Amino acid sequence: MKRIIFVLLVYFTMIPNVFSQDFYDIDTINNIEIIFTETNWDEILDSLYAVGNEERLIGTAIINGVQYDSVGIRYKGNSSYNPNRIKNPLNIKLDHIIDDQLIDGYGTLKLANCFKDPSFVREVLSYEIARNYLPAVKANFINVYINGNLIGLYTSVQSVDKFFLENNFYCNDNAFFKGELTNLPPQEPVVVWGCFGPDSTNYFNYYELKSDTGWSDLIEFLDTFNNNTATVEDVLNVDRHLWMLAFDILMVNLDAPVNFGHNYYLYKDDAGQFNPIMWDLNENFGGFGMLLGGGQPLNIIQMQQLDPFLYITHPNYPIINKILPNTTYQKMYIAHVKTIMEDFFSNDWYLTKALEIQNIIDADVQADPNKLYSYSDFLKNIYNLVGSGRQSIVGITQLMDARVTFLTNHPAFRFAAPDIGNISNTPVNIIPYSNVWINVEVNNANSVMLGYRHSILDKFEKIQMFDDGSHNDGAAGDGIYGVSVSTSNTDIQYYIYAGNNDAAMFSPERAEYEYYTLRITGNLVINEFMAINDATIPDRNGEYDDWVELYNNTDTAISLNGYYLSDDGSNLTRWAFPDTLIAANDYLIIWTDNDVGQAGLHTNFKLSGSGETVILVDSSQAVVDEVVFGQQTADISSGRYPNGMGPFIAMSPTFSVENVDGITGIKKNPTPTLSTFTLYQNYPNPFNPQTTISYQLPVNANVTINIYNMLGQEVRTLINENKSAGYHSVVWNGKDNSGQWVTSGIYFYQLKTGSDLSETKRMMLLK
Repeated sequence: MKRIIFVLLVYFTMIPNVFSQDFYDIDTINNIEIIFTETNWDEILDSLYAVGNEERLIGTAIINGVQYDSVGIRYKGNSSYNPNRIKNPLNIKLDHIIDDQLIDGYGTLKLANCFKDPSFVREVLSYEIARNYLPAVKANFINVYINGNLIGLYTSVQSVDKFFLENNFYCNDNAFFKGELTNLPPQEPVVVWGCFGPDSTNYFNYYELKSDTGWSDLIEFLDTFNNNTATVEDVLNVDRHLWMLAFDILMVNLDAPVNFGHNYYLYKDDAGQFNPIMWDLNENFGGFGMLLGGGQPLNIIQMQQLDPFLYITHPNYPIINKILPNTTYQKMYIAHVKTIMEDFFSNDWYLTKALEIQNIIDADVQADPNKLYSYSDFLKNIYNLVGSGRQSIVGITQLMDARVTFLTNHPAFRFAAPDIGNISNTPVNIIPYSNVWINVEVNNANSVMLGYRHSILDKFEKIQMFDDGSHNDGAAGDGIYGVSVSTSNTDIQYYIYAGNNDAAMFSPERAEYEYYTLRITGNLVINEFMAINDATIPDRNGEYDDWVELYNNTDTAISLNGYYLSDDGSNLTRWAFPDTLIAANDYLIIWTDNDVGQAGLHTNFKLSGSGETVILVDSSQAVVDEVVFGQQTADISSGRYPNGMGPFIAMSPTFSVENVDGITGIKKNPTPTLSTFTLYQNYPNPFNPQTTISYQLPVNANVTINIYNMLGQEVRTLINENKSAGYHSVVWNGKDNSGQWVTSGIYFYQLKTGSDLSETKRMMLLK
């Protein structure tokens, strides 16, 4: 009884942390008061900007009532900066002098003055859309005061720094560059992603090195990209590149590498692929209307009808003309454009969201004494043109409604794409180091591929699927495709691609950023971990350190002699277990505190609360289990639910006892009599505006999915009646049974077939 009371107390005392707002929550307007001892602070910041060496003026910052001392501040920006302007963009480094002086893990704040955006929403709305398809920063708003005077309302954009890289790529010390055009002669044409030979100095005008080293990696990448495109996927995450092209060209984001050669980053992940990262979206939705590849500024009709294959043959734009002429990549690109249009534009989601954002900031815009446009322009620019001539800014709906119509009717977008249906796997319950058949029903395709990987740190491998009667696919030509994949100890992440001569389709449609997962449960698993243990569980020395819990799923003790635990994929043998046994169906705690001198199991590394990897390796140096996680919350653990076999969810720490979900008011039956149906974790999670819930049935059944709020109240019923055996999915759009949007927060869902209930799974809706 004491144990039960302890768990419940921990759950209810810790649960507010789970729902605490992030600094960049879109519904939040932050406040920052900057105090300089110098009264001529503006003159000093102007002079530092003119020198251009990024020196900073030291001041004090009070953010939402919390004081940060010795903060480094400078002006930033290109055309958005003006020495005669009061409201200039700001770069604020909280940890400039005081190490680890952070807010919610963020050390640098980048504040933009809404230059060329009368609506104030372009940047925040753009990142909100982009994060559904590829790694992109967060953004919201902040009021800035300096020495007691209100300067105005700024867009607050997360920095693309090591914290961002760790959260999105699970590593932060590889080659990292910012695309930045500097010192180019006035008449020299912009060449985007060109190869200029082996001398790194030839690239200094195009890229700024953000990592300690990396020029040789960049040159190798650009050489392969330009001169050996058959192997381009060895050095470039092509899918993310295609998503970036789709985003920029669909939304006429021309102050970007598709046109200008700056406002982006390149990061090389642990799989050896460079990834583009979008940046500076304040002129998205047509805010910048000049084509640098030749021609005059675009008028509204030209922006509405911008060629979806912009620069496909232009020699100065390898970023496009080395990729889109490939017919497969071109069909993938078109599929991605269609997905973005369907997700956010054809249904007017973007307009609804833009108006929601404006409603949040309305009073603050009115109060801004230094806004660059009038309040009337603020209200008008969602729909209509503001300004005239070269200073005019097209209305967002004025641009996008006509643009979506134009693209929908473009000949390249009118071809019928394949239809991807039920996905299944045999066997349903998969064991490590075996083979699993993956099957899918596809119509109107002449090529079907499976993209799969065994770790989120790997790149997706692509293999052909067959409809020949010899790949567990039924009869030849029946529209059912199959392929066999070898399993390891870790889950398989996968997606389906289908193409015909003219068009293509993905499942899930946001692949590769979204994917399906085949759960593989090994004998020994990482079962729970806590990366920020402030006050929950002390070790025997009374210290609150990070910890990892292992669980033995078998009825036999397992020796860990020769096993290793690591947080570094390039060093799997970082910490060796002593000769240790983990008993049958039992738990083992390892303190990840970088304190090997203490008695017990203490590793020579710590976990990062901002996210990283935990890897368990056996005596043959094979990976037994692997967990990749993002930003963690203090005193909240992540654990498998159901215990020992399920996906990881945020939970109240159980520490060496069975993991619990802690949900109240919802019926539970974790072992339904229909014993082999499976309810998968929704994806994406967290999500906005919609998420996909997938499940698998062993036999035909009537299916209902119920969604509950934190109080256990049912908010939505999704009915998928009379479903056949196999893989199915249903989309929840964040609305309740009455058609109203539900609020941000944690929700739970459960599958019902007849009288059988699945385990309950947790998901988070962000708005």
